[in-house]
This record gives sequence, C-alpha cells and structure tokens, in this order.
Amino acid sequence: MKYNKFLVPIGGKAVDEDIVKSACVIARRSKGKVYIVHVIQVSRNLPLDAEIEDETAAGEKILASAEKIADVMDCDAETEILQAREVGPAIVDEAVERGVDMIVMGINYKKRFGEWDMGSVVPYVLRNAPCRVLLWRGPMEQEQEKA
Repeated sequence: MKYNKFLVPIGGKAVDEDIVKSACVIARRSKGKVYIVHVIQVSRNLPLDAEIEDETAAGEKILASAEKIADVMDCDAETEILQAREVGPAIVDEAVERGVDMIVMGINYKKRFGEWDMGSVVPYVLRNAPCRVLLWRGPMEQEQEKA
C-alpha cells in the first residue's frame, strides 16, 4: 500500500523529533505530505476560539522546531495549531478532514501508580482513527518533557 498523507500530532515531548523524522522518511518514499499539528486543549469555561497567548506561543515554538526537522529532511510538511475541548477527538477529526493515510504519533514512557500509563489520547486515537496508526513509544529513561 502507498501512503501519501500523514498526520503527526506533537505536544512538546521528547518523542516529537523521532516521530517527525519517521513520518518524513516514510513520506519521502512516496513523495507524500506530512501535516504536523499541535492541539491546545481549551477549558470548558472558555469559548473554543479563545486567545490563549501562552499556550499559542508554546505551540508555535513546538511547531517551529518540527518545521526545522522537516526542512532538514527535505520533507513536504505543513504545520497548524488546533484548539479543541479534547485532544483525541481533535486528532481523529483532523485525520478525517485531511483524508490522511496514517497517523504517526508518539508517547513518552511514563509510569502512573507504578504501572506504565498511555494516558487517554493514544487509546482514543487507536480506537477511533479511520486510518493506520503508527505509535512510537520513547525509551524508559525519557520520562521528562523537552525544555
């Protein structure tokens, strides 16, 4: 099967660089396009289109870093900040809207209550994505977010 469109949700985690590079490698083989998104979760007490300056500035930095990686890898990439109530549904909705062939997402290794925990976003995407999902789990020592 040929994959042409990739959605790469990133959040400023240590695994972001790995998943952007991986998506670019796969996309280059088919001259495909990579859509890199950062989702800002908007609190229910705010309007969905509220200006959240701190989070928007942080998202722009995260996406700028991903753009640099894609440029170095000579990858056709587009970036966008999304605002949503929940991150998982926003990723799935974006995948549907863009008609992507694959979602490439990463998760840091983190423990909660002594057990490895995937959180809620990854299981939601795995259950509801209309396309293939490539999941990259970071190594056990990568428990901290990138600065």
